[in-house]
Amino acid sequence: MWFDKRRGKDSTARDPKGQHRRAPDDPAPTDAPSTGYETRFSASAPVPADNREYPRPTDVRAIPLARTKPPQRAGGKSRRPSPWPPGLPSWGADVIGTPVHDFEPAPANAASYRPDTLADGWATDRFTIRLASVRGYAHRYRGVPRQDDAAVISHERTGAVVFAISDGVSSAQFSHIGATAACRAAINTIVGDLDKPGGEVDWNNVVEQSAWQLTEQARVVLGLDEPDPGRAEKALACTLVAGVVRPTSDGDLASLIQVGDSAAWLLCGDAYRPLLGGKNRNGDGICTSEVIGLPRTPRVTSREELLMPGEVLLVGTDGFGDPLGDGTGAVGRYFADRLAVPQPPLDFARYLDFSRDTFDDDRTLLALWPRPGALR
Repeated sequence: MWFDKRRGKDSTARDPKGQHRRAPDDPAPTDAPSTGYETRFSASAPVPADNREYPRPTDVRAIPLARTKPPQRAGGKSRRPSPWPPGLPSWGADVIGTPVHDFEPAPANAASYRPDTLADGWATDRFTIRLASVRGYAHRYRGVPRQDDAAVISHERTGAVVFAISDGVSSAQFSHIGATAACRAAINTIVGDLDKPGGEVDWNNVVEQSAWQLTEQARVVLGLDEPDPGRAEKALACTLVAGVVRPTSDGDLASLIQVGDSAAWLLCGDAYRPLLGGKNRNGDGICTSEVIGLPRTPRVTSREELLMPGEVLLVGTDGFGDPLGDGTGAVGRYFADRLAVPQPPLDFARYLDFSRDTFDDDRTLLALWPRPGALR
């Protein structure tokens, strides 16, 4: 069953979420025709007033970070001016190529608390984990909540790591709720299977349980008398990558499934090997906007992969996958340098929050390192 995630009218110039697929200094696919990115997003083009796209360097004036005149205290004495000089990136993000123009993010307009950034990290005797999810610059500017979500746990009895990552569809008003519900349902279902004799995971049941949880959440959020999958799709649609990495007699075995355009890679040195594909491409090599997403329930088959020494498992949404591309560009080199060994969790989140013009979607990334010297 297919879900058409159409979030951009011109699929040859923008991906389904409205972000560019390639920066000017990254190598272009040899089979991809020219798309006219520079014309569409010329610095002289005005920023649309209706959708409040975040400001470009020469389009609009940035929200200032420091006042030009120190504010006055009662009695006429001036307060000390801010130590931040104008133009200093308020988010402290590393810049790759041309940065996103600097501005102060707007608060998320979700009714319940939704943090801008999620950062997690821990280690077992077999694995080291880092996880981060950051709100995209477009959502920060417009005051939209982070629509990505993720969860990762350690299954104590088997020594396995269980994870799920989800990307809410932009056109669905409550897709951030859908992403959270899908991740939690996937984790719970996988753990339930690992607890059974044999520990075999029914991956199609994982998809079905996640989809059902979206339908139930939609019933509550929308105040429906009965579950309505059609209404749930319009309101909470999201993607899902779920999986488990467990120690075996042959090594660490990763099993993953995919619903939608989030993806997974193995990083070894400076090379990225895709495990689960991201955007679909048509016969012309152009990304399409047709995506299978929850609460639709496509049949899935898990991808099984033994992790070799020195490899890092990466699982991420297209907010990371699109700027990464095939890994040979500036973003690929940036992460290959920083993910050779585990970094502190807060640094990992900061790396993911890099500033690169035209790549402004939410980003979520899980990294798993098998621990050197662990008992096999």
